[in-house]
Amino acid sequence: MAGEHRSTETYADKLEAFSLWLSSKRYSVNTIKSYMDAVRIFLRFMNGKPVEEIGQADFILFNNEYILKNGYSAAYQNQMVNGLKLFFSTVENRKIEIEDLHRPRKERKLPDVLSKLEVKVLLDSLLNLKHRAMLSLIYACGLRSGELISLKLSNIDEGRNLVLVKNAKGKKDRIIPLGGKILGILHDYIRAYKPREYLFEGQQASSPYSYRSLQLILKSAVNRAGIQKNVSLHTLRHSYATHLLESGTDLRYIQELLGHSSSKTTEIYTHVSTQNLQRIKSPFDDL
Repeated sequence: MAGEHRSTETYADKLEAFSLWLSSKRYSVNTIKSYMDAVRIFLRFMNGKPVEEIGQADFILFNNEYILKNGYSAAYQNQMVNGLKLFFSTVENRKIEIEDLHRPRKERKLPDVLSKLEVKVLLDSLLNLKHRAMLSLIYACGLRSGELISLKLSNIDEGRNLVLVKNAKGKKDRIIPLGGKILGILHDYIRAYKPREYLFEGQQASSPYSYRSLQLILKSAVNRAGIQKNVSLHTLRHSYATHLLESGTDLRYIQELLGHSSSKTTEIYTHVSTQNLQRIKSPFDDL
């Protein structure tokens, strides 16, 4: 028992060191939480075994007896492997041979997309000006929900018809053009609600709108619009990108507008767009 107690203390020290390292590298709050949870779960599974004695066989055992046996998804498995790999490379200065962990291939799931008509019906169902402005801006600029609620009034440049998205995913800033229609909605909203700091304020003037409330607004609008698809806030972003592609916008510009680091991430929309597929004539029609 004494040995186990010493190991637990070591675990705590190692976890603290890992947390400090992640913070110093400016990983996002969500990423830090995911990686810390992954390491905690793994160390709990190790049941007090000293960290320096943990080897490749332990990783394989954890993969088979915890992740696979409990039926966790491929995405969860990859997240766990990423967290453990980083922990042992930074805190323990040794490498995990991930090839031995039977790491799953990433599932290529195509994102759900709404048609332009469905987007219009959805947005038209919003009678509250603030609610309509929020969801309209997500679609009009292809914003992530976190980017929307983090926007400040100063990020809207009405003179140049631009929105500046600061410190987005990957710690990058980007500029997105604002069309006349969305500018009109924003102008009406700002005049009516008079936000001070955040563009869309929460219950307190100095705090941003809550993500949960934004989700509920969308859910209610989807129900009112009678849309049967599985619609999330990110669906509006996917729809924006797909509609840009279908209207002839170059993929490189879409990548820039979405803030993707890799063009491979943006290329998924070439599989979602049905415009070219719809031009293909089935041989059945010639029978």
